[in-house]
Amino acid sequence: MSEDTYKTIAVPSEGIYTEKRSKFIAIALPVRTVEEVKAHLETYQKKYYDARHVCYAYMLGHERKDFRVNDNGEPSGTAGKPILGQINSNGLTDILIVVVRYFGGIKLGTSGLIVAYKAAAAEAIAAATVIEKTVDETVTVLFEYPFMNDVMRIVKEEEPEMLEQSYDMDCRMTLRIRKSAMPKLRARLEKVETLRFEEA
Repeated sequence: MSEDTYKTIAVPSEGIYTEKRSKFIAIALPVRTVEEVKAHLETYQKKYYDARHVCYAYMLGHERKDFRVNDNGEPSGTAGKPILGQINSNGLTDILIVVVRYFGGIKLGTSGLIVAYKAAAAEAIAAATVIEKTVDETVTVLFEYPFMNDVMRIVKEEEPEMLEQSYDMDCRMTLRIRKSAMPKLRARLEKVETLRFEEA
């Protein structure tokens, strides 16, 4: 995988794992922000209010540095960590996996719990559609109107996504393109007369 792509899931998916009458329901969700994570957790905690444990792990950002695990009352390291382990072994990010446990009356022990949470998370990932996304960067340029054709030619050839454009005294355009293609795009735009970059 190149450094300007990352893997995530397209849509929510679910997996179920049963062990000694304990039922583990795993829900994998695509997320972009901690706010989204919190909103989903609230939803599932309400939905499964009668469950013994609602544990989770999430990973955010293409650099895969923003993550958190929660055992929600299970012995430390037996729920959140194995869930996160599955996210890591599949190389995923921008994902939240919630595992809801209904206790079946028979204790599983720490190793049994680790296996069960890992298996439930694996089921949810197996049911998911994994997609590859590009890490994108944006650039905003300002230039005088007579040079519009020069800029448009570069846009047409390099194919960045146009996020916004306005034409007042100066023309202003915000473009988004995958990270690895940005240096070439900037280098070509720099050669356009009167053009300057708006630094964010």
